[in-house]
Amino acid sequence: MIYKAQQGRDIYGAPVGIIVMDCLIPYPPGTPGNPSTFGFPVLYEVVRGATMESLIYTPDARLAEPFLEAGRRLVAQGVRAVFGNCGFMILFQERMAAELPVPVFMSSLLQLPLVARGLSRGQAVGIISASAASLTPRHMEIALGGAEVAFHITGLEDRPAFKAAVHDQCGELDFDAVEADVVAAACDLVAAHPEIGALLFECTDLPPYAHAVQKATGLPVFDASTLVNFGAASVMRSRFSGFY
Repeated sequence: MIYKAQQGRDIYGAPVGIIVMDCLIPYPPGTPGNPSTFGFPVLYEVVRGATMESLIYTPDARLAEPFLEAGRRLVAQGVRAVFGNCGFMILFQERMAAELPVPVFMSSLLQLPLVARGLSRGQAVGIISASAASLTPRHMEIALGGAEVAFHITGLEDRPAFKAAVHDQCGELDFDAVEADVVAAACDLVAAHPEIGALLFECTDLPPYAHAVQKATGLPVFDASTLVNFGAASVMRSRFSGFY
């Protein structure tokens, strides 16, 4: 086999690129920001200035160009699909998908219509967000893409352990305490809306707690890791083997 270099390319063999916000939040295994989460190589680009304030609390439209440039850098290094490491990055989904030559999946919220289609009539999707107050109609409009979906949202902005690690960015994350916060939020949401048939985590910090939430609620759980694995599988197809 002959391997050929490509001009301007420094890294080979990483099919997935993930764009990361500018923050001081630990990424335990299970989060997209931790490469050990996945069974394939991942490249990262950090968008400096994409902070909790400018990305989530008070979205800054000027971030669109830095996000697009980060996507271009990842494509130049050979990635076959680009993902976002924050559900609120859905604001850049449409432009990046239009301008990058590879599939783009900027938010776990893109799974919302698909998840809803798997539910029975009368059921709804429960969404757990880092900041429910920050999820605007525009975020949801992009996520739904015209689909009509019943959903209920709860946030973690007032849960103490999650708030300290993510919103306050104290620099530490108490895994057990944050897990308890997420499970409590999920159980409270389902108790308030018993028609919920599946849960979707907006926040990319939440996949490490999906197992505990599923065990506590008995519901299917979708998140950023299910999205990345779904998208990555489409660009890393292998020949099937077996018996016939």
